Amino acid sequence: MLAGGRSSRFGSDKLAAIHRGSPLLHHAVLRLADVCEEVVVVLAPGAPQPPPPLGVHVRFVRDVRDGEGPLAGLARGLEATSTDVALVAGGDMPDLSTAVLLEMLRMAGEAQVDAIALREGDGLRPLPSLVRVVPAREAVDALLHAGERSLRALLRALRAAALDEPTWTALDPGRGTLRDIDEPGDLGGRPPSGALE
Repeated sequence: MLAGGRSSRFGSDKLAAIHRGSPLLHHAVLRLADVCEEVVVVLAPGAPQPPPPLGVHVRFVRDVRDGEGPLAGLARGLEATSTDVALVAGGDMPDLSTAVLLEMLRMAGEAQVDAIALREGDGLRPLPSLVRVVPAREAVDALLHAGERSLRALLRALRAAALDEPTWTALDPGRGTLRDIDEPGDLGGRPPSGALE
């Protein structure tokens, strides 16, 4: 889980902001813990380590350098991952659908691809996504050496399959899986906004 952003639009540590009675980060951690063997959270180098939700084992790792972008954060998370596949999400995504995440995992068990992402309109959303760890590590390393920082670039570099929009929205009619929190006003709820980089 990527949690190393600067929260510049939010104005304070958004992952510690209380949302529906719990820190924002806890919501995404709990949804991932529902379907994953382990949850790895990537923090910024100087960020305080937040307490995990009660009863959930979370491994915290840190970006090597501050402000390098989500692709560098993902590189650090993949280094710490001991599984063959990894679900990738943002710590500011409180409404991830367990059913959608399970469908991504089911699809990964059947499709001979290196990544799975949700289709929205004509494109693929980079978060949440699923990657096969070994090819993703190799692709991320090459992209970072080329100066790339975008998660979308990783989807283009891997053999990626789309979980089509009718399928995932049938599992998540409110489309909450794509919801991310950027500003304090977003905590009250809003429809998913444009693309994440």
